[in-house]
Amino acid sequence: MFTTRMEQSSYLLEKALDAESLRRKVIANNISNVNVPHFKRSEVNFESELKRIINQRENPDSKLPARLTDDRHIPFFIPRDVTEAGLRINHDYSTTYRNDGNNVDIEKEMVDAAKNLMRYNSYVSSINHNFKLMKLSMRTA
Repeated sequence: MFTTRMEQSSYLLEKALDAESLRRKVIANNISNVNVPHFKRSEVNFESELKRIINQRENPDSKLPARLTDDRHIPFFIPRDVTEAGLRINHDYSTTYRNDGNNVDIEKEMVDAAKNLMRYNSYVSSINHNFKLMKLSMRTA
């Protein structure tokens, strides 16, 4: 799908920005519901799915071999591309921090918000750097 590494890195940076934008909304939702009884916090899962796809591509021997004798058989392993890494919102139903059933820890959410802002800014800087390189290469060509 991608013809150059720059295209692939730009795509991944764009997806990472989407993940950080969604993560910011989820963190804001968690913070705004810190005092709501029985509210369960959410978090965005993107990096672990992307890591799983990259590991599958780098370690093709880790797949479980299967013999398909019929077209209707379902394969054990379906290779995935990085473009298939999606954003997922996971709800944490397994923990409770307070007697009212709420599991939002305001300190953790504030730390997550700060991390989110730093990651977002670094992704924007990386995209700007990619575009500067592209602009420079177009001038010299």
